[in-house]
Amino acid sequence: MTAWRAYDAAADEQWDALVAEAPMGTFLHTRRFLGYHGGRFVDRSLLLLDDRSRLVAVFPAAQDPDDARRAVSHPGSTYGGLVHRGDLVGAAAVRVLEAVRDAYAAAGADLLLYKAVPHIYHRSPSADDIYALHRLGGRLVRCDLSCAIDLGERRPRTERRRRGERKAAKHGVTVAPGPDRVAELWPVVEENLAREHDARPTHTLAELELLLSLFPDAIEIVAATLDGSVVAGVVLFKSARVVHAQYIASSEVGRDVSALDAVFEHCIEHARQAGARFFDFGISTEDAGRVLNETLYKFKSEFGGGGVAHEFFELELGP
Repeated sequence: MTAWRAYDAAADEQWDALVAEAPMGTFLHTRRFLGYHGGRFVDRSLLLLDDRSRLVAVFPAAQDPDDARRAVSHPGSTYGGLVHRGDLVGAAAVRVLEAVRDAYAAAGADLLLYKAVPHIYHRSPSADDIYALHRLGGRLVRCDLSCAIDLGERRPRTERRRRGERKAAKHGVTVAPGPDRVAELWPVVEENLAREHDARPTHTLAELELLLSLFPDAIEIVAATLDGSVVAGVVLFKSARVVHAQYIASSEVGRDVSALDAVFEHCIEHARQAGARFFDFGISTEDAGRVLNETLYKFKSEFGGGGVAHEFFELELGP
């Protein structure tokens, strides 16, 4: 590794081709995904080159919206980090992250926030970047807790979750995928977030519809209906090894009939049949990982899941 240069749109095709080959890469690393944000972020992504000027790694990043002297990999994605074809291991990973550090320091940044890819998303072990961060003085500053099911070694469901599935079936809840359900699901999502967390969805309905059009094979809507109306559902982000649940939501009616139990059993079984290794329910932490929503985490774990850490590291860039 001898050089780096700032990302430019002319490299989009090469970037996405590298991500497709990378054992830690998912569609969240692609320019197609990152580009949908438009002008929301000031891009600070890097292209890493070898001594023949060949692209060997990419580093998705943007300026922290709240601090111009801080780079984040990546503020518009669940995770970011160094993406390569699997050959930058050991000392090579240290040298590449040294180049990344030097690039941001030269650009006037003081700090890099590194959102590591959780291990379950790796197609093969790829945690050399975590070791490299340690070598360079990176500090673990945040840890969120997700819950995931190993679909090959699923723990038994609790009896409460089994009763919930039976209850949903008894009341006539039906579950089916389909992007056409997103407009009906979104009011349920918005109401659920407002009621439970006094929050709004990260994505607008229009943005999610755009993502569905860009990634029809990677993003899926699964909805539960009762008497023709959507009462619960989830948005699924699908990668090579993991099906990840986002925007888990249920209306009051849906909760009364345990509709989410039916939704998740449908999603878990379809993920298994599709060859995924893990079903990831997403994080149950708040306030930058300092608070665990124990009720939510218990609900997820009762389907047969266990903990997965989402780690955030800070690397100081100054002298």
